[in-house]
Order: sequence, then structure tokens, then C-alpha cells
Amino acid sequence: MAAPPPPPTYVDANRTWVDSRVRHLVGLHLEGPALARLGARGAVCVEVGTGRRGLGTRVAVERFGARRVTAVDVHPASVDAARRRTRDLASLPGVQVDVGVADAAALPLPDGSADLLVSFHLLHHADDWRAVLAEAARVVRPGGRLALTEMTSRFVDAPWLRAVSRHPADRFSSEELLAAVRAAGFETAPERTRRWFGDRVVQAVAVRAGA
Repeated sequence: MAAPPPPPTYVDANRTWVDSRVRHLVGLHLEGPALARLGARGAVCVEVGTGRRGLGTRVAVERFGARRVTAVDVHPASVDAARRRTRDLASLPGVQVDVGVADAAALPLPDGSADLLVSFHLLHHADDWRAVLAEAARVVRPGGRLALTEMTSRFVDAPWLRAVSRHPADRFSSEELLAAVRAAGFETAPERTRRWFGDRVVQAVAVRAGA
């Protein structure tokens, strides 16, 4: 039997929240440090879904030790804004930041070229989130890391959130997400995984297999 369709979305407030100052501060001061404690690190970093504030790029430089960051977003307006907001990072000695338009499932990067790929709440927006994980496995070198923070279906599929925030229908539980991370070619471990708010938010740092 097919799953019932999600409830209708009456007002789509995605952009208002994603690019808000509150959202940025939560990522910068709570989610970013938590990922660092789980082992997120890498000098050459890719951020997918950078948004207008370049959250993951800033966290990567300030918390994860990144010195070269390639940040992408599918929305040109977000890319333009992120370039402006990360200009201070690009001016730091030894730091290079490039922000461009690209699909997270088709990155314009060579195989095994990154030490770290960072995703702050991109996957629950992606039409084919498994393809994004497969692309992460392609660009992250063996022994490199995937650092992600995600809302699970327990949050995304809540009727009150669906009413004000449009997301694709086939979202994931934390176990489904972690299983897909492993299937893509990463290794997960309990000590590098945290679940928050009754399994509504999951954070993980996974290591690319093959080192």
C-alpha cells in the first residue's frame, strides 16, 4: 500500500528560516561545535547548500580547521550573498574560499579531492538525497570525512511543519539516513553520532572507507 501524501503546505517559510540570523547562530554556536566534538576536521572542505550566510563555510574555517573551502548552492542569489558574507574568511592568511552555483548531486570537483564535506540540513530538502550522499563519497578521499546535521522525518513530516515548510515526501528516519551513509561508502560509529530532541535531529561524522 502506498504511503499517504503529505499534508498540504499553506505558506512556504523555508527561505525565511534557512537564511535567518537565528538559524545561523544555532549552526555557528551549537551544531558546529557539536560536529567538531564528533570529529569533523579537514583542511580541504566542500560545503553543500551554503545558503545566503555561508554557515557551513564559516564553521569549517573557524571550527574544523579548513583552509580551502568550495561552497555550492543551486540558487544564484544565495551564492552572491554567501560570497559577500564569507569575504572576511577569504581574507584570512592561508584561507581560500570559493562559492559557486552547483547541484550537490553533481559537484564540479575531481574524485577524492576533499578531506571533508559539510552539510547543514541540506539532505531533507534534496529531491534525491541518496544521490547527494553518493556524490559526497565520490569527492571525499578515503579516510576523509562527511559531517552532517539533519532533521529526520519525525520533524519534517510533522503536520504543523509541513503546513509552513515545503519538503519532498520521502524523508528519512535517523536509521535510514545512517544506513544510506554507509551504503554510499562511509563508516559510521556510535561515538561519532548524536540524536537530539527525540530523534528529530541527527548529527554524524562519517569516515570515507578505503583508507
